[in-house]
Amino acid sequence: MANLDQIDRQLLAELQGEGRITNVELAQRVGLTAPPCLRRVRALEEAGIIRGYHAEVDASKLGFTITVFAMVSLKSQAEESLRAFEAAMHDLPEVREVHMLNGEIDFILKIVSRDLQSFQEFLTSKLTPAPNVASVKTSLTIRTSKHEPGVPLVV
Repeated sequence: MANLDQIDRQLLAELQGEGRITNVELAQRVGLTAPPCLRRVRALEEAGIIRGYHAEVDASKLGFTITVFAMVSLKSQAEESLRAFEAAMHDLPEVREVHMLNGEIDFILKIVSRDLQSFQEFLTSKLTPAPNVASVKTSLTIRTSKHEPGVPLVV
């Protein structure tokens, strides 16, 4: 775990909330002048604590009307088999998140699709035939009541 002081935590909290903030505004919010603020942000980036900056887009406005969570069980949990599955999922743009789990299910995937028919085609032509897949159970989201990227930062 990184050894962060109060200012670093404030910087991270501000950037998580508003990634497009200017360095001058960020510095003002955390009580610094611009040059040391920029140095701290660069240090957080170089340490890999800040991994990138992204635009949050509205999937439905881009035609992706459904989000599905797929619980995938594999035939083998050997490291080579796990990596082959992960590599196959990495190459599928519909798959937005891949998490390996402990327990009965090996992976949970977050998948976006234009509609139910498109998802069904994806499921039968790309996901179930993927390397080492034993079974797939899916759940369509009805609504999302909370979506909070990042981590909770106590400042």
